[in-house]
Amino acid sequence: MGDATAASGTDRAVKAKHRAMWALGDYPAVADQLIPTLGATLVDACGIGAGTRVLDVAAGTGNAAIPAALAGADVVASDLTPELLEAGRLIAEGLGAELEWREADVEALPFADATFDTVMSCVGVMFAPHHQAGADEMLRVCRPGGTIGLVNWTPQGFIGRMFTTMKPYAPPPPPGAQPPPLWGDEEHVRALLGERVGSVEARRDTVRVDRFTSPEELRDYFKRNYGPTIAVYRNIADAPERVAALDRELVELARDHARLTSSADAAGMAMDWEYLLLTARRS
Repeated sequence: MGDATAASGTDRAVKAKHRAMWALGDYPAVADQLIPTLGATLVDACGIGAGTRVLDVAAGTGNAAIPAALAGADVVASDLTPELLEAGRLIAEGLGAELEWREADVEALPFADATFDTVMSCVGVMFAPHHQAGADEMLRVCRPGGTIGLVNWTPQGFIGRMFTTMKPYAPPPPPGAQPPPLWGDEEHVRALLGERVGSVEARRDTVRVDRFTSPEELRDYFKRNYGPTIAVYRNIADAPERVAALDRELVELARDHARLTSSADAAGMAMDWEYLLLTARRS
């Protein structure tokens, strides 16, 4: 079983920063307003149904865990950030979904080996700093013959490119940390899982985001609501010229990525954000 108490002081400090970062802004709004269907897509791909024992790691507010519970599964939603879990509880109550919410680090899960039929993550595990540790823990708690299910932003998609854009303005990553969008690269994920899985199915797909009317509106939304973006701007707050440069670069990225659309009723900016959907059977 994973043991968070064995973590080094440095690692505990890293996790504390991650926990605080995801509590910034309003991630519950981001998940609900921008990607509300993404979790259900993962649940469907995993074939989750009544009686399935499910662990959703780095679950956030339950974007995937709640649809799994509504499908009749026995679900544990785990996350490092208690503020997100509390928001998820309220959402689940409003929808009549029953599941367990558990504060836990994906790199040191507090569950016994082979506990779950399905272990999944929807744009969550990708943000844990040590990719192999996260993959190892997901595999450890999944029973033989069980399902590993992942949705992660690709390096080439909008969110992956946004992280690349923000990287020069961010604090240096902790030792051994890997970029989150690597989890959206099929070869990288296959290497992490290795021979411990079979029947791997992977495809790249997109989710449509049409909430914003301009690149500037999108940038400002992320500056207000998305923890990683807020943290980057805080890192350069005492350098106005760098703030202005990042402002410009995020607008350029959104404009470059967007496909402008119009209809008889409205004119706006529609974007297709690419993700990797991967499922595998635990050997």
